[in-house]
Amino acid sequence: MTNLYWQDDEENEPVESDDDVVDVVYRLDCKTIPIDHAQALCDALHEALPWIADEERVAIHTIHIAEAANGWVRSEEDGLLQLSRRTRFQLRVPAHRIADALALEGTTLDIAGHPMTIGAGNVRKLAKLTTIFSRYMAADEVDDEGRYMENVYELLLEKGIKPKKMMAGRKHVIQTTDGPLPSRMLMLAELELDASLRLQKEGLGPGRKLGCGIFIPHKGIEAVNKAQKNR
Repeated sequence: MTNLYWQDDEENEPVESDDDVVDVVYRLDCKTIPIDHAQALCDALHEALPWIADEERVAIHTIHIAEAANGWVRSEEDGLLQLSRRTRFQLRVPAHRIADALALEGTTLDIAGHPMTIGAGNVRKLAKLTTIFSRYMAADEVDDEGRYMENVYELLLEKGIKPKKMMAGRKHVIQTTDGPLPSRMLMLAELELDASLRLQKEGLGPGRKLGCGIFIPHKGIEAVNKAQKNR
């Protein structure tokens, strides 16, 4: 990550989540899926769970694995992710849809010709952390990192959130039926906890059912701080 917006301040007192939005985490039986699988996953889930089309707070996490560790292999040559038994799929849903989401168990989805059988699902509460990130955050001017950050800042202000620390990361283009959707990795640090939870529940920007604008917890930014000071 390179471009920074940094404003030092004291940490805020934590607040409690009302748990009205959660992640349902499923086991998978699947050997391979395309690396760029966001649209295929979105289409398959809309067919299996038609109600998600009308739920604004549903977000579809794309499937992410480590680059290479303990049998997890990301193969760039054939355009496929090779999954292990530890690979999980997550669907973010409003609490009143938990039972409907769990009905996905046992379903086999067709992900661009690759069968993916959904196993047992468990409910996971959103993280009560003030440092969160999105692997794919879509906003205008992705190719110009400075302008991209300004546009993200404006999107946050529209939600009444004034970020203290932001970092933009590498670019990624998601292929969709409406054309390419460019994005960047984005980290937000030292948010007020209610702002963190709101962003996790509501997301930011377009494409939440294509894996964009979905915020998840980050372990911390101490190493990043150290690296920036040593530049």
